[in-house]
Amino acid sequence: MVSETSQSKNVCVIGAGPSGLVAARELRKEGHKVVVLEQNHDVGGQWLYEPNVEGEDPLGRNPFLKVHSSVYESLRLTSPREIMGFTDFPFMVKKGRDMRRFPSHRELLLYLKEFCEWFGLREMIRFNTMVDYVGMLDYGVCSNDLKWVVRSKEKKSEKVVEEVFDAVVVATGHYSQPRLPSIKGMDTWKRKQMHSHIYRTPEPFRNETVVVVGNSLSGQDISIELVDVAKEVHMSSRSLKISEGLSKVISKHTNLHLHPQIDTLQDDGRVTFVDGSSILADSILYCTGYSYAFPFLDTKEMVVIDDDRVGPLYEHTFPPSLAPSLSFIGIPRKIIGFPFFESQAIWIAQLLSGKRVLPSWEEMMRSIKEFYHSREVAGIPKHCTHEIANFEYCDKYGEHVGFPRLEEWRKQLCLSAIINSDVNLETYRDSWDDDEQLQEALQSPHFTQLGLEDSPL
Repeated sequence: MVSETSQSKNVCVIGAGPSGLVAARELRKEGHKVVVLEQNHDVGGQWLYEPNVEGEDPLGRNPFLKVHSSVYESLRLTSPREIMGFTDFPFMVKKGRDMRRFPSHRELLLYLKEFCEWFGLREMIRFNTMVDYVGMLDYGVCSNDLKWVVRSKEKKSEKVVEEVFDAVVVATGHYSQPRLPSIKGMDTWKRKQMHSHIYRTPEPFRNETVVVVGNSLSGQDISIELVDVAKEVHMSSRSLKISEGLSKVISKHTNLHLHPQIDTLQDDGRVTFVDGSSILADSILYCTGYSYAFPFLDTKEMVVIDDDRVGPLYEHTFPPSLAPSLSFIGIPRKIIGFPFFESQAIWIAQLLSGKRVLPSWEEMMRSIKEFYHSREVAGIPKHCTHEIANFEYCDKYGEHVGFPRLEEWRKQLCLSAIINSDVNLETYRDSWDDDEQLQEALQSPHFTQLGLEDSPL
């Protein structure tokens, strides 16, 4: 629904990563006054590499973590750069920099810094500012008049600031708070245990026997890296059905082994698996993913996290009882992120200005319940609620604001990278066979829109 009236709101965006930056841009474009609160010294969010992890709990059990980024030193993108950019700011190859199609995390950080400079976003951001409380002012008033109290602390001076905003956009990401398994003996195991959140380099594991729990992309990447320095690497996984690519890697390295789930951790350092086999380990590295966490947010239980389902959220973005004054950007996983964040940001900005209107509370709740039911029928576990893995959903989402559909080349390049990584795990970032789609991408309006005179090259 579209309305003719336009209102300017005072909006707080929490986080200056990809989703927070594009939110700030779209909100300002729509005429809102925007303040972005960022706990780190620069933009980038997850992509702002932090080598110093000494002060962090190895298992990340604190609600307020000291380290936000989970990026490790050698990390390279798992998607080709062509599909990563926002729709009006392509992720171009720059001479003298990392020109690979699957570049390092540093190259994506540089892209985000350029996005920030190109659109003049830095002036809206308060760096080194930690948000420790967000709650409703005058709780009980109707959502149309809802205002939010935001309390933040300047890291160096420890000065506390309390402000009132018309709306809050939560853009804090979802790759920081470790998700840990529950294993018998885990709390008393005396040897080294850590989550991949604080893994940075393989060197601390030199000549060790290491158990890597989880064989997601990060678990596979880290295991391949550890093989060259560790005495033995034992991958433990829920399923022993593995990709062709991982099978090739295991057969190539005599010190890399695959096991089922861990059953028990013994006091003497022994790790016993559910098939009865066991090994004596020096370290356990949990590559078991991340949980959603908003330790600063007080919604009086109107938004809760239940087994990694943040809800209720209409279209993964709006809590029906608090929308549109409270919204979340970047909750969905397994999507082409940057364009999706952009469509979320435009919708939020236009709802806050009154240009568009959400369905009724009843309609939003019905939609959420139908979605939950469809996932249950499909046998998808609750903790995968926000894993979309569906181009059609992204296109449908964009229709709320007339956002352009994902280009066909973007979809094809995404799929070809996934297929290639499945078969050629060690080489897919440097060897591919999608040149036809790549040429189509580079000749598309996405890459030619800025013109040579305006290009960020």
